[in-house]
Amino acid sequence: MRGLGLIGLVIALAIVALVAKKQFTGTAVPVSADGSTAPATVRDQARQVQDQYKQALDAAMQQSQRKMPDDE
Repeated sequence: MRGLGLIGLVIALAIVALVAKKQFTGTAVPVSADGSTAPATVRDQARQVQDQYKQALDAAMQQSQRKMPDDE
């Protein structure tokens, strides 16, 4: 029984090692939602996040204006 437990532990350790190896060796280039490649610098990435946030906020404001009629 003790040998079986040791074998199970070694197998579990091997699985964890393989998963960790896959996580650390992932060198794929990130792709944004529109299919273009991700920005190269942190500044470009921050600008992209700001633009996406502004677009989402503008779209939400447009929807809320359509739902609420003016009180005139």
